[in-house]
Amino acid sequence: MKKKKNCSVIIPRQEHEISRKLVSPNALRTLYRLKDNGFIGYLVGGCVRDLLLGREPKDFDVVTNATPNQVKRIFRNCRLVGRRFRLAHIHFQDEIIEVATFRSPASDEPDPAPKKPDETEQRHPRMLKDDDGMILRDNVYGTPEEDALRRDFTVNSLAYNIADFSIIDFTGGLADLSAGIIRTIGDPAVRFQEDPVRMLRAVRFAAQLGFTIEEQTRKALVAATDTIVRSAPPRLYEEVLKLFLSGEGAKCYDHLSRTGLFAALFPDFSNWLGVEGECFPHTRFGEMLAHVDSRIQQGHKVSPPLLLALLFGEYIDDKAERFRRQNMPWQQSVNAAVAEFMGETCPIVMIANRVGIALRDIISQQMRLKKIPGRRPESLIARNDFSDIIEYCRITRGNRKDIVKQLDWWETRAGQLPQTPTADEPAEETGAPQRKRKRRRRRRNPDAKSTTEGA
Repeated sequence: MKKKKNCSVIIPRQEHEISRKLVSPNALRTLYRLKDNGFIGYLVGGCVRDLLLGREPKDFDVVTNATPNQVKRIFRNCRLVGRRFRLAHIHFQDEIIEVATFRSPASDEPDPAPKKPDETEQRHPRMLKDDDGMILRDNVYGTPEEDALRRDFTVNSLAYNIADFSIIDFTGGLADLSAGIIRTIGDPAVRFQEDPVRMLRAVRFAAQLGFTIEEQTRKALVAATDTIVRSAPPRLYEEVLKLFLSGEGAKCYDHLSRTGLFAALFPDFSNWLGVEGECFPHTRFGEMLAHVDSRIQQGHKVSPPLLLALLFGEYIDDKAERFRRQNMPWQQSVNAAVAEFMGETCPIVMIANRVGIALRDIISQQMRLKKIPGRRPESLIARNDFSDIIEYCRITRGNRKDIVKQLDWWETRAGQLPQTPTADEPAEETGAPQRKRKRRRRRRNPDAKSTTEGA
């Protein structure tokens, strides 16, 4: 039977199906250690939502009334991270459990006293918003209910209490979970203003869970799509990866496209998609989304460079062809095309430089696959991204018999070569010990003082 306490609804253990057997042992250790030290400990967020839906959580997040420094004193394997949100990461051998302190939606700090004219030091505020209301720092601690009310969506605000194994619902999340609805907590316009990335999270949850976005939430999202560019570009890159590597990338794109978010994130590419090439629509993007979804649903991994190559490869090829019409050599045309793509994309969605280089190599190495055996085929096979190069070619051009024959030759040749140790794997020991190179000791000038002293 549901019991009401304050403004929350408590569901006792016998009325829900979450068992400790379904919870990560490391998360349970963290919760019990907090409890044994006199603190509150809840599982919260997506893990509780997924357990109630019968899905396997990807990670387990813990909230507590212990401050980050108190958590650090309890756990020797703790590392404090973050500035915008101060968090404790509990490191186990195969998992990291994230522990956050209950937060309040508003600052409880009095206005600081006026500073003297010569005083330059200033303490960083625990709560900080910009002029548009976006949260820049949020380290004001509060109660469990206050913490639930400042979360993004009702279905993500449910808590599992380790003290009595009950579920606590502060926001009506259980009703929305049963109805299959994504609804913001509070005014959706304000919540998206505080953190525009919540719009992408709404899309991802709706696609992954098969839920619908509640009408007022959807209208506020559509009205705020242009503000997504206010978010940090590296953070948007991580969110884009989550969207298109979720196993429901096609559904995510459908939501992004209909709400206008995709055009805001990738304006140039979106314009190109809307223009027919040689009187035919650009259909490869949708085909690649479906292929990536299929691979992930089958349990395979898709690397970020391969994902970007599959999604944007046709667009980059189109750019490269334009450069080749200007008499640019093939390799330079690919380099220039990828550089132009990165220049367009990175101001909004910051693709890491190493990922951009890997993307370029996946596309540029396609020409090398045509040369059998070519010069030093072993050097291509030894590349770390060899499997991505082969897979990209097989996915995009594998309907041609000559291409299939080439790829089969390369994979057969790769299987015939001895495995060489990577940088992370030590070479096997041989019978004779290796001689160590002697290093000459550097003479020190006894009269010279250390240049680092007092640094």
